[in-house]
Amino acid sequence: MSILLDHQLREQIPQDITAFPVAFYSDELAALPDRAGPMHWHPYFEIATAQSGVLDYQVGQTHTTLEPGDSIFANQNMLHGIRQLSGEDPDPLPIIVFSGTVIAPENSAIHEKYIQPIQACNGLPFVVFRRDCAQWREIHQQINAIYCAMREQPDCFELTVQRNLCCIFETLYRNFEFLPKAEVPRVQLDTQIRLQKMLSFLYENYAQTITLADIAGAANISRSEAGRCFQSYLGCSPVEALIQYRLQMAQRLLQQTTLTLQEISSACGFHSANYFSRQFRNRYGYSPGESRRLGK
Repeated sequence: MSILLDHQLREQIPQDITAFPVAFYSDELAALPDRAGPMHWHPYFEIATAQSGVLDYQVGQTHTTLEPGDSIFANQNMLHGIRQLSGEDPDPLPIIVFSGTVIAPENSAIHEKYIQPIQACNGLPFVVFRRDCAQWREIHQQINAIYCAMREQPDCFELTVQRNLCCIFETLYRNFEFLPKAEVPRVQLDTQIRLQKMLSFLYENYAQTITLADIAGAANISRSEAGRCFQSYLGCSPVEALIQYRLQMAQRLLQQTTLTLQEISSACGFHSANYFSRQFRNRYGYSPGESRRLGK
């Protein structure tokens, strides 16, 4: 199953998640340029596991290195993204995205006591489960059982998933006081909100002519403040982020359509096919034509 983002970088969770609020993904990095996914967010929890490569998992402004066997739990509504740092082949990177309602309804005492304190804790954007930490041995087993159940979907797989998620949240609840927390300053929360507004505008209008002033205007801030927001979270300028996304969209069109390079460059907001080709080669090290021929 592929991860799809809407124009606001929110993950498009499958429609049937309302019936069973858990989605499973794997092998996503193989289809992404540079084995890197864009920053995005969704109103669900996420658990991801490095399998064969070394990964950089970013939550907010914090970068965490995941070695093979390490897992990470990301809280809901957090900006996050993933990039593979090393490994010969794309990491399979199994991921589950789920609502706390898979454990108990929102209006229940269980949800209020065990789920709400975690999802409402701004100081707990994520928890890392290191493969060599004895404290998390059972959680690793439970995570792997969930992946297996979601991948194979045998009889009663939903109960298997629910049971193991309950166990994971029980462990988080029992260790909540001792989990490393970092209270997020109000200014950092404001920066994330501004960035989300600008990213929403950028991804909705990437095919049009967009200026730095347009991007900053989406969050009602100055151009210099917009630059600081992008630099602090993404390490690039707003215009560079726009070009990167346009190239990602172009790469997708190269692989999934028979559109000409001129048609693709126009559809992705580039003013000429030659400029598009230069930017594409500078970014990926090969031309759009080579990308299409080689299936990159």
